[in-house]
Amino acid sequence: MSKVLIRKGTIVTMNDKREIFQGDVLIDGNRIEAIASHIDAEADEIIEAEGRVVIPGFIQTHIHLTQTLYRGQADDLELMDWLKERVWPLEGSHGPESNYISAQLGIAELIKGGTTSIIDMGSVHHTDSIIEAVEESGFRAIVGKCMMDYGKGVPDSIMEETESSIKESVALLRKWHGRDNGRIQYAFAPRFVVSCSEELLVRVRDLAREYDVMVHTHASENRGEIELVQRDRGMRNIKYLHHLGLTGEKLILAHCIWLDDEEMRLLAQTGTRIAHCPNSNLKLASGIAKIPELIEMGAYVSLGADGAPCNNNLDQFQEMRSAALIQKARLLSPTVMPAQQVFEMATLGGAEAMGMQDELGSLEPGKKADLAIINLDGLHSNPGHGVDVISRLVYSARASDVETTIIDGKIVMKDRKLTTLNENFILNEANRIIQQQTIKAGVRK
Repeated sequence: MSKVLIRKGTIVTMNDKREIFQGDVLIDGNRIEAIASHIDAEADEIIEAEGRVVIPGFIQTHIHLTQTLYRGQADDLELMDWLKERVWPLEGSHGPESNYISAQLGIAELIKGGTTSIIDMGSVHHTDSIIEAVEESGFRAIVGKCMMDYGKGVPDSIMEETESSIKESVALLRKWHGRDNGRIQYAFAPRFVVSCSEELLVRVRDLAREYDVMVHTHASENRGEIELVQRDRGMRNIKYLHHLGLTGEKLILAHCIWLDDEEMRLLAQTGTRIAHCPNSNLKLASGIAKIPELIEMGAYVSLGADGAPCNNNLDQFQEMRSAALIQKARLLSPTVMPAQQVFEMATLGGAEAMGMQDELGSLEPGKKADLAIINLDGLHSNPGHGVDVISRLVYSARASDVETTIIDGKIVMKDRKLTTLNENFILNEANRIIQQQTIKAGVRK
């Protein structure tokens, strides 16, 4: 197993003491062997990081790699129109090749922005192609096939029979879960209550417990969604999921904007994980989640960019900045959602959501070697003298400031050059394929 020595960087450990100091990081295989002010050790590769910041890799807990190909194809639409008129038809037009390139495009962008792990909601069909792209790239992900067996306005191309949806999901789980020493994991991914029958949700609950895996879905993103669930299931979204026995630490819910007080308490008391997606929520005008209040109640909150058609990028720096700023404006208080708290959501919070807090989220000996090296020498992040480094990362830094990304001890980007993906090939293929996909889906502008 190879060794990598990172020298003289400003190390943002995110350990219990939240130590930040100049020093070295020694990686042995896929784990951090040592962190110290100076390490005298032999290494197969030495990375000089003087003047750079070394951080735990970002963890995004709600992503749609299957949608990256559709960036810009569904702008300025309300959520249900966004889904029915654009995103669902486009997703239904996917084949194995297009889904693979979409996933590669998303993974490449994430790596170049210092994200090392995600929780991904795959496609209804061809999720194998997404996971193959994850495997080949060296990326870390929890992925699940999107499940949809119910609802009006859903194209035939993505409407499933309950039993076939379950059967395909279990087959994917058995094939992929735990691959490459746990770098790839599986989660059941019913899309949201509006597109899932109660039978499907109950089966997912039981199977997730049987296989001890996560459930990843959307909840309470939009007021129209809440009304649909109330009318169809007789209760509000979170209460319904709790009624079915789905809430708890193995459930990750994207958005959670339109909650009443009881639902907020339920999420906090059950330890249900919340994936906050501020820029997606702003672009779709879904609303602003009450994140400070949820955190105050003890809820677990992390960050995600959602999908490229509703963001339109996968940049965790932008999510951190927006997560902080929108709450300050909403509550008219500049002290809420300070930089340190937001950075914790982007790292430790994501690790907690993945159930990997003992492996990820901080730079400590024994943990997985998932990290990024950042150059804060740009005009947009200077002068830096006397400025807290976490504040610089949250409020000033950009994805383009990331120079090197390491996942599972493997250098997947060095000096802004991807090492496991062919960037030019991905760009050319994505632009070629999207022309075919829009025609196939019947959504040409």
